[in-house]
Amino acid sequence: MHSDQTRPQIRPLIARRPAGPITGRISVPGDKSISHRALMFGALAVGETRITGLLEGEDVLRTAAAMRALGAEVVNHGGGRWSVAGRGIGGLTEPADVLDMGNSGTAARLLCGILASHPIFSVLTGDASLRGRPMRRVTDPLSATGARFTSREGGRLPLAIEGAEDAMPLEYRLPVASAQVKSAILLAGLNARGITRVEEPEATRDHSENMLRHFGAQVAVETVGEGRIIHLTGQPELRGADVDVPGDVSSAAFPLAAALLVPGSRLRIDGVGLNPLRAGLLLCLQEMGADIVVENRRTEGGEPVGDLVVAHGALRAIDVPPGRAPSMIDEYPILAVLASCGNGATRMRGLKELRVKESDRLSATAALLTVNGVRVEIEGDDLIVHGTGGPPAGGGHVATHMDHRIAMSALVLGQATAAPVSVDDSAFIDTSFTGFVGLMTGIGAVLDPA
Repeated sequence: MHSDQTRPQIRPLIARRPAGPITGRISVPGDKSISHRALMFGALAVGETRITGLLEGEDVLRTAAAMRALGAEVVNHGGGRWSVAGRGIGGLTEPADVLDMGNSGTAARLLCGILASHPIFSVLTGDASLRGRPMRRVTDPLSATGARFTSREGGRLPLAIEGAEDAMPLEYRLPVASAQVKSAILLAGLNARGITRVEEPEATRDHSENMLRHFGAQVAVETVGEGRIIHLTGQPELRGADVDVPGDVSSAAFPLAAALLVPGSRLRIDGVGLNPLRAGLLLCLQEMGADIVVENRRTEGGEPVGDLVVAHGALRAIDVPPGRAPSMIDEYPILAVLASCGNGATRMRGLKELRVKESDRLSATAALLTVNGVRVEIEGDDLIVHGTGGPPAGGGHVATHMDHRIAMSALVLGQATAAPVSVDDSAFIDTSFTGFVGLMTGIGAVLDPA
C-alpha cells in the first residue's frame, strides 16, 4: 500500500449483475506469501536467485525496496521476472533510511525476524492501516535473540530495531497459530548459532519451510497432534535458487467465486498454488457442492500447483471448523459472500485472527453483507451467514476500510445481487491483485466507475 503522502486517488466502483456468464481461461497474479519470501531468501543467499511470476503488487514492491536498502541487488527484468544477488546470511548492511512497508503486515513481521539477528540498526514504518496493527506478537519472542525493539504504545509501528550482535537461537511455542510469527522466528534463527525450535498448536502455511529447504537450509518438521514442531539449523549457507511463483489461491478465489455465482459460467484458472495448508477454501467449496475440478497437478519450487476448472451451480450451507482457519484466513470474506447465495445458515468458527487484519475483517465482512440485505450474526468469534438459496437484494454501499479483500469480495457479490453493489474505494486492490478490474471485466464481470 502507498504511504499516506503518495496514496493514489480514491477509486469508487459499482458492481452490477452481468447479462451473460463468466467465461474464459486466465492466470492470476503470483502468490503474495511466496513472492515476499523469494525476495527475502534471495537476499540472504549467496549467488543469484532468479524469480519468475513474482507478484508485482505494492506490498511485494515494498519488500523488494527493503531488500535493496539492506544491500541486496534486486533487479526487475519485466514481466514478473526478477533477479536477486544476495548478501549471504549475516551479510545485510544497515539501511540509510526508514524502511516503509506500506500496507504489508507479512513483510513487516518477517523483516522483524531477519533484522533481529543482524547487528544493524533499522526503523520500520508503514501506512495508517499498518501502523495500527500489533507487532508485539513477533517482537516479544524475538527479543530473546538479544535484539532490542522500541515502538509506539501497544507495540505499534514505527518500530526501531537494534539487531543482536551474537543472536541466540530461540525455542518458542506459538500461543496462536500464525505463519507470520513462525516465519519471523525461523528467519531470526538463520543467523543464530545452534537449533531454533518453533512449536505451533495448529499447522499453518509452510511456505517458509519449503523455500528454506529449496535454498539449502536444514529444516526438520515433526507432527504432534494437530500441530507441528519445526527445527532449523542455524547459520547455513543459503545458495541462490530459481523460484517459479505459483498463482495465488487467495487471488484465484475472486474470479472463481464469480463463476460459481453467475448462471451459465465456466472458467479455467491455470497454475494455482494448492499447498494443503493454504487451500482450506477449496475444501469448504467442495463441501458446499461447488463444481470445481483440479487438473494437471504438479510440483514447482517445492509447492503443489494445479489448474482449476469451475462452473456455476447451487451451493449448500456448511459448518466450517475453527481448525481450518489457518489454511484460509484471508478467504473468509469471499466465503461469506458465497454463503450468502447458498441454501441455509453457514457457520464459520474461530475467526478471532480476522479482527487484526488490514481492518477488523470480521466486522467488515458482516457489515458488507448486512448492507446488502443478508442476515448475519457474530457470536463470539463465529460468523453465521443466512443464505436463502438465491442472490441477496444488494443495493448497498460498502465501506472497505482500505482492505483489499473486503473490496474485492463486495465487487464479486455485486455480480449476483438484484441491485448493484458499490464500494467506497478500490485503489488499494493493487496491493495484492494487480489488474483485478481488467481481469474480471475480461471474463464478463461488470465493474463501472462510480
